[in-house]
Amino acid sequence: MTSKVSWTLKFYVCPGNTMACTAALIPRLLQGFVRAICTQAALWRLTSVRHLSLTSIMKSERKTDHLERTASVVRREVVAAAKVCGVADESPSVKSLRLLVADKDFSFKAGQWIDFFIPGVSVVGGFSICSSPRLLEQDRMIELAVKYANHPPALWIHNKCTLDSEVAVRVGGEFFFDPQPADAPRNLVLIAGGVGINPLLSILRHSADLHRERANKGSGYEIGTIKLFYSAKNTSELLFKKNILDLVNEFPEKIACSLHVTKQTTQISTELKPYITEGRIMEKEIRDHISKDTLFYICGPPPMTDFFSKQLENNHVPNEHICFEKWW
Repeated sequence: MTSKVSWTLKFYVCPGNTMACTAALIPRLLQGFVRAICTQAALWRLTSVRHLSLTSIMKSERKTDHLERTASVVRREVVAAAKVCGVADESPSVKSLRLLVADKDFSFKAGQWIDFFIPGVSVVGGFSICSSPRLLEQDRMIELAVKYANHPPALWIHNKCTLDSEVAVRVGGEFFFDPQPADAPRNLVLIAGGVGINPLLSILRHSADLHRERANKGSGYEIGTIKLFYSAKNTSELLFKKNILDLVNEFPEKIACSLHVTKQTTQISTELKPYITEGRIMEKEIRDHISKDTLFYICGPPPMTDFFSKQLENNHVPNEHICFEKWW
């Protein structure tokens, strides 16, 4: 587990002989595509071997892509073939995907993201995994939820992706929850905005799996309490709300949630009403959960992430207890 994600960038993506390793691990139809990506990265390294601060990136007229923003972030070496085996509308603006990843060397920690390689699309996507590692271990499946955008990978998912579409994936990211059996119990506060729910849902599902395992075996990691604060524009944009409430109802002594809507114009359903607050997540709600045994995970729009991480710092929460991920 890490604390704060660093956004200082180095323009390198394929150090050493990564291209040769990659070519041996992915299907033939993707080899040319990944070779092109590595060639592009090599050009970046030759012409732009310098550090760019987040400020200079934001001032740039050209929006940086996922590989540039995360060039210095740790990745696994395995690039694995994946096949789309499920596509659904999760909300009016978000599609969920289920991918079959047969390669047993492919694994991830709850909260991490993937590089998403699409044949014929030169831009690499970056999407957080929203499923639990247990789903991959048992069924070789991972799940994503992708918001509609003009970004080529998101456009492909919304307009061209079908069942049996073939892609490739590689795990990266320093934002995760991966407790070991002997670790001391920790309480978790998860703060999500919009599609920032994805990595936090993975952490929530993983925590539930750990709790079930301990209940069944009498051993393993003991989770503390978990409180999810999740904000979206309206209830139709609250992703995975049924999955979240199922976990709350399954483990009422461990898991609780507070769902916030900022621009609700329709009546809130009866089953959702007890969990809904109209308005943004407030600092006091978060402050009430501060303790020496609590870890805070935040993912959402940059202003929201900056605000809550700063407020926690101001309330003397140790930096190593504040973990955040920014999606742009």
